[in-house]
Amino acid sequence: MMKYTLITVYGIPNCDTVKKARTWLSEQGIEHVFHDFKKQGLPEKNLDTWLKVAGWEAVLNRKGTSWRKLSPEEQLSVVSAATARPYLLANPSLVKRPVIEWQSSKDMEISVGFQPNQWPLR
Repeated sequence: MMKYTLITVYGIPNCDTVKKARTWLSEQGIEHVFHDFKKQGLPEKNLDTWLKVAGWEAVLNRKGTSWRKLSPEEQLSVVSAATARPYLLANPSLVKRPVIEWQSSKDMEISVGFQPNQWPLR
């Protein structure tokens, strides 16, 4: 297993998917830090990295209530990272959860969503 110096799980505490991810990591004995969008906000620098590394289509949750609350015009206007970014910053609930940053001494990997079989742990 690759050695990570810091694993940060970003999300909302009452989100079922975030709960599953945090529980799964804990059950594997993997230490991690939780960043609560509701209390701590969405860091712009991190969002920019996620959009660049994972892509806006992966980061934007188009299945949730927050997306459905946008007008059809607003939804149609989201066609790129640049057009998605202001919506994500204004409403962090639009971020697909959880976003996990896997920080090692050399680099950082990003995972979006609860997919332990795709997480960089092997």
